[in-house]
Amino acid sequence: MKATLLTLFSFVLFLYSCGQNSSHSSTSEKTFNTAEPSLQLSPAEWKSRLTPTQYFVLREKGTEKPFSGEFVFTKEKGTYKCGACGEPLFTHEMKFESHCGWPSFDKEIAGRKIIQTEDNSNGMKRVEITCAKCGGHLGHIFDDGPTETGKRYCVNSASLSFEPLEKSKDKVSSQTITLAGGCFWCIEAIFEELKGVEKVVSGYSGGATLNPTYAEVCSGNTGHAESVQITYNPKILSLEQLLEVFFSLHDPTSLNRQGADVGTQYRSAIFYQNEEQKKTAEKVIAILNANKAFERPIVTEVTAYSHFYSAENYHQEYYALNKEQPYCKVVIKPKMDKLHKLFAEKLKK
Repeated sequence: MKATLLTLFSFVLFLYSCGQNSSHSSTSEKTFNTAEPSLQLSPAEWKSRLTPTQYFVLREKGTEKPFSGEFVFTKEKGTYKCGACGEPLFTHEMKFESHCGWPSFDKEIAGRKIIQTEDNSNGMKRVEITCAKCGGHLGHIFDDGPTETGKRYCVNSASLSFEPLEKSKDKVSSQTITLAGGCFWCIEAIFEELKGVEKVVSGYSGGATLNPTYAEVCSGNTGHAESVQITYNPKILSLEQLLEVFFSLHDPTSLNRQGADVGTQYRSAIFYQNEEQKKTAEKVIAILNANKAFERPIVTEVTAYSHFYSAENYHQEYYALNKEQPYCKVVIKPKMDKLHKLFAEKLKK
C-alpha cells in the first residue's frame, strides 16, 4: 500500500508540476522563436556524445522522475549549461526551490539561448523549451513562478551540466580515452569501479562502418571493436594507472580474441586522442614487454581515435543490471574479483 501511494503521489506531482495545462501557460499570448539550431548532428552522433539518460531526455523529449535529478536541490554558485552542447542557459541566481521535483529557474541568460515551442502532446497544452544552439529538449516553461518574472522554467537535470563559479586553480579538465579488450560488458564494469572515472560508455570504435549495430559488429565485417569510452580525471587517476588496470584484467597477448570470443571485434586496442596519450600507451607497453610481464609479447593495437559509436541502450551498465546472467557469473565476476583483489585502493567503494 505504501509503494502504491508513493507511486500515485509521484504521478499526481508530475501532472501538476510539469504537465499542467495552459491555464498557467497561455501559448496564444506568446511569440515563439522558430530559428533552426546551429548545431545539428545525426542520432548516432548524439548517442556517441551523450549518456543513455541524456539522450532520452535531450533528443527523445523524455522526462526524469520527480526528485531524481542531480540538480533538484543544488545551491552551489555557478552556471547551468546545456548538457549536450555546453551553451550557458541559467545561473545560480536564477534558480529557486519550487518543490515540483525538477530544477526551476525564473529566467534565462540573455541572448535568445532558449527556444519556446507550443506543445500539445499528452492531451495537454504547454510550452516546451529547447536549447537554441542544439535543439536539445530542456523541459517546459510555466507562468506560475513566485518571483517578479512570474516564470518557472521547469528543467530536467539530465538536460544540464554545471560549471562552478569558483574553479580551483589546480583543477584539471577531464580527459577521454577509448579502449578495447574483448566483450565491452567486461571492461565497462571494471572501469566504472575506479576512483577518478566519471563516465564509461560501451560502444564501437576502430572500423569504417557508419552507425554500426551490435549484430553488424558481431559479424566481424565492420572493422569495429567492442570498446568503452572512458571519461576520467587525470588528477585522481593517471592514464598510466588506468592502463595498468586495463592490461591486468584482459589478455593483451592474444590476437583478435579474448577467451571464447574470437574475431577482430574482440581485439585489444587503445585508441588515443592526442600524442601524449599515444606516448603514454607505447611507454607502458614497452615497460611491460621489457619486464616480461606476460609470457608472450603484447599485441595491443595503438592507433589514432577516429569515431566512437555508442552501443544500444541494453548494453550500457550490463553487468550492474544483469549479475545473475550466466555470462556475468562465469566471465565477468572473476574479473571483478581480481579487480578488487589487485586494485582495492583505487576503487570508489
